[in-house]
Amino acid sequence: MMEYDLTIRNGEAILPGRGRTACDIAIRDGRIAAILSPGESAPARETISARGLVVMPGAIDVHLHLGHGKDISRPRELGDADRETAAAAKGGVTCFIPYLMATEPFEAIFDEVVAVTEQGARIDFGYHFIISTEEQLAGVPRYVGEYGAPSFKIFMNNRGGEGARLGLPDIDDGFLFRLCEAAAAHGGIVCPHPETIEIAWVLRDRVKKQDPDGRNGLATWNATRPPFVEADAVQRSAYIASQTGAPLYVVHTSSAEALEAALRHRRAGAQVFVETCPHYLTHDIGWAGGDIGKINPPLREASDRERLWRALIDGEVDTVGTDHVHRDISSKEGGVWVASPGCPGLETLLPVLLSEGHHRRGLSLERIAEVAATNPARIMGMGHAKGAIVPGLDADLTLVDLDATWTLERSDIVSSAGYSIYEGETFRGRINDTFVRGRPVLREGALVDGASGTGRYVRRRLDLPRSAAR
Repeated sequence: MMEYDLTIRNGEAILPGRGRTACDIAIRDGRIAAILSPGESAPARETISARGLVVMPGAIDVHLHLGHGKDISRPRELGDADRETAAAAKGGVTCFIPYLMATEPFEAIFDEVVAVTEQGARIDFGYHFIISTEEQLAGVPRYVGEYGAPSFKIFMNNRGGEGARLGLPDIDDGFLFRLCEAAAAHGGIVCPHPETIEIAWVLRDRVKKQDPDGRNGLATWNATRPPFVEADAVQRSAYIASQTGAPLYVVHTSSAEALEAALRHRRAGAQVFVETCPHYLTHDIGWAGGDIGKINPPLREASDRERLWRALIDGEVDTVGTDHVHRDISSKEGGVWVASPGCPGLETLLPVLLSEGHHRRGLSLERIAEVAATNPARIMGMGHAKGAIVPGLDADLTLVDLDATWTLERSDIVSSAGYSIYEGETFRGRINDTFVRGRPVLREGALVDGASGTGRYVRRRLDLPRSAAR
């Protein structure tokens, strides 16, 4: 018998179609080589015990922004990827796909961005491209075929100069339509940021007159971009995409109204996938942290939060992504009208799903594995390599101490953001170990020396059924 590189013994693994199963896992050449019966003979160069732990597929975060300092467009030096992938490993994330933002054609920066990310990354990664210019739109066939980057974000709110905040030009629904056409023709998927900004401007001006100093904080921000502003853009993008045959991935769904808009089009036959984020599952406008919780779309009412939990449990929500933004806490200064939107979340992705989902609401471990690993891999074109504990796939694994309780302190945070909206909260369920392609990046809660620079770019290819254009 050929020797394995590593065996993980004495644990219980979350296996597709079998659920929580006592087994041993054998790894060779970075991949899962075999799922063994407990104690089955399997000579290996190294053996570790997972006694008392649950082995889950490593989480795949397909929504985050990897930048440099307060710039969230792209990493500029190896330390950018090092810090944020360290945070990812602590959160049980073994692969992520940031959004790459630029005004120049991606051909001009892609190799450089991948190289600087690989120099610092501890985990594997891909990239989504944010399409904002005619040159980028023309590049869609090449981005899919040559770069292995078949997912394209579009900021539907970038109109009337709104894009200037991010250094991007204005677009319109005609541009969205043509992007959907290109995605449908070349095997891509469109990821709209859904907000109807013209209505948000009207509401902002009204609310600002009522609360010029932003004293009502998160409630004020929610009132400027209420759920129907999100839901309107969801239904519009879903309808446009359905006319072209392009699949649609609705990012950071924050409200019951937006969810229902997506589900209506799904029931009508459109290929619509729904993502939500941990902060929409745990926080609302009553959060005591105030302006630190300013996000786009905003934190909503408690009723929206509970509706998203039901959707997650019932299978209506496909994925959970962090929308991680690692600007530091100083970006939140100046009141809700000027504070920067967004928050970090990589370090708490799986802990939130385990603590708030599994222990508090009965969300099954199998369902957590689906929304945090299997579905993101399948939808975003990584299913050939990642997303489940299956022989032949990469040995991306997270070992969880399911009943461990711990409190998140600011001193624990490794992301360059330096803060978390979960500071001071006690979690049940802790990430003990994280392995990427069989290589340890976190052991017994501590980051592994020498892991920086071992992450690799993953070329993706979609294998989604294509719906016919109407």
